[in-house]
Amino acid sequence: MIILVTGAGGPTGEAVSEHFRKQGHTVIGVDKQDVDLLDRAAVQDLAARIDAEHGRVDGVVHLVGGWRGSRTFADTRLEDWDDLHDLLIRTLQHVSLAFEPLLRKSDNGRFVIVSAKAAERPTAGGAAYAAAKAASEAWTLSLADALSGTDAAAVILVVKALVNDAMRAAKPEARFAGFTDVGDLAEAIAGLYDRPAADINGTRLDLTS
Repeated sequence: MIILVTGAGGPTGEAVSEHFRKQGHTVIGVDKQDVDLLDRAAVQDLAARIDAEHGRVDGVVHLVGGWRGSRTFADTRLEDWDDLHDLLIRTLQHVSLAFEPLLRKSDNGRFVIVSAKAAERPTAGGAAYAAAKAASEAWTLSLADALSGTDAAAVILVVKALVNDAMRAAKPEARFAGFTDVGDLAEAIAGLYDRPAADINGTRLDLTS
């Protein structure tokens, strides 16, 4: 399979990329230094190059993220919303619009984003983050509707937060209760290929339980 991982330079992207490579798949990992995902023309060019070389894409795992928050609702900085809009929404829009045609060419395509429980239960200080995550989910569900009736699916994976080995090493006393390990996330993404697209398209799969 041909798998595109955006945000591939972070711990989560590295875990997902390694998981698929170990299974023998071709992984195309991009990060900020490779492609500016806020530049729609650059993203369209990336899609055109992958289309020319491979003729399709079987997976797009969009892992560009970030968090901004405040102590109270009244302390919310709208500048944080501007940042999160670019990180969580605009990059998703550019990537999904560019790669939807390539997903349609796959006989088992998957588009995946990672959302947060905060989108369901926003906290007072997390208004900007929760709203951005909720908007990302709505956009992905629209993509799912566009893919309905094809062999591709758009799926939202929901976590409380993600944890990796470096975080545990930095805080050995922390429990990280309810966090999802990046390795488990990678396995969950790979597991989406074991289920029919029609069964998972437009679904929110909660990994916190």
